[in-house]
Amino acid sequence: MFQVHKPIFLKGGNLIDGNGFILKSAGIIIDGERISQVGPLSELTIPKDVEVIDTSEYTLMPGLIDAHMHLFGVTSLNLAVAFLEPNEVLLGRALTDLPKLINAGFTSVRDVGSPVTIYIKQLIQEGLYQGPRIKTAYKMLTQTAGHGDLHMLPLEFNKNRVCDGVDDCRKAAREQFRSGADFIKICSTGGVLSEKDDPRFSQFTIDEIKAIVYEAEAVGSFVASHAQGTQGIKNALIAGVKTIEHGIFIDDEGIELMLKRDAILVPTLSIVHRLITEGKNHGVPEFGLRKSKKVYEIHQINMRKAYEAGVQMAIGSDFVGCSPVPHGENALELDLFVNDLGFSPMEAIVASTKTAAKAMDMEDEIGTIEVGKYADILVVSGNPAENIKVLLDTNNIKKVFVGGKLLKDI
Repeated sequence: MFQVHKPIFLKGGNLIDGNGFILKSAGIIIDGERISQVGPLSELTIPKDVEVIDTSEYTLMPGLIDAHMHLFGVTSLNLAVAFLEPNEVLLGRALTDLPKLINAGFTSVRDVGSPVTIYIKQLIQEGLYQGPRIKTAYKMLTQTAGHGDLHMLPLEFNKNRVCDGVDDCRKAAREQFRSGADFIKICSTGGVLSEKDDPRFSQFTIDEIKAIVYEAEAVGSFVASHAQGTQGIKNALIAGVKTIEHGIFIDDEGIELMLKRDAILVPTLSIVHRLITEGKNHGVPEFGLRKSKKVYEIHQINMRKAYEAGVQMAIGSDFVGCSPVPHGENALELDLFVNDLGFSPMEAIVASTKTAAKAMDMEDEIGTIEVGKYADILVVSGNPAENIKVLLDTNNIKKVFVGGKLLKDI
């Protein structure tokens, strides 16, 4: 026998809509998974048999979205250790991160590389676990000796997909979709936490990236590119990727390409911040600490330039679940957008809702409080549009709805 759920009426309070506006004395009516009405209380038509929740003392807003993270289940940022563990162990640990994300108000996440998240997503869909909405890239695609190729281990230990040449890259992309990936993540430059390369080094040819983009677009999907070096950023954009991850050494030409191609930049300030401030105490390899310190200042400078030029930017923490980057503290990225890049609190909220939803290719379904969209909604104590730090304290996140289901209630 099917259980009939009453509509839910969130009555009163300020409403941050995700588009950059606040509506006072507003209400939301949830019918099943979706929002059926939203607006001033005086304009709503209240259904019979509705469940009323008084939110008059709180702020209503869209659920937060982390557009760059990893549900990986690792215990250390020393990836040589993590890659030696069985996927079954990683999966078990990663499942414990789901309630931490909900507790922090994250109702959707874009996992940009993990061997286990396709299974976590399935378990949530089957109702065996509760957690955020997930889009996952499954295994990152990397060239031989690239950022995703763990250089210090034999190739057979790699949990990413190494591919070289147009044909192999094409096949690798198809393999990810066959396994259940929602989109493709590539590495078009070196990185901070890869031992034998440099963030400025370009990886994959334009033709290789174009082949991957073609395969993604052929199935209605997209490509996200780990891209830190100047030329590797431009190569990825020329080839047609949707999002640039990190973007550390982006130049004026790269910024113009971002604007021309309507691409989204996901800076991931949080991980570099945590590597510098806490990494030494948590087993981060020396090369990672050294490279983080070298890029930190130029990263902020270039992200401010991109912001001032009008590049679309989305919130993404690059947290993986272990210290010093534990899930549940992902909202640090919003604080860094405000304090390091000069975003207003409202602009940071839009970056973590509407723009992050676009980075997930789900802007028609989530990211703003609008009729017909999924009821991914937070009830928050305080006004984060005035003080972004409100969202860093999980005690201020009073209620969390994901698809109309109340997953947190304090």
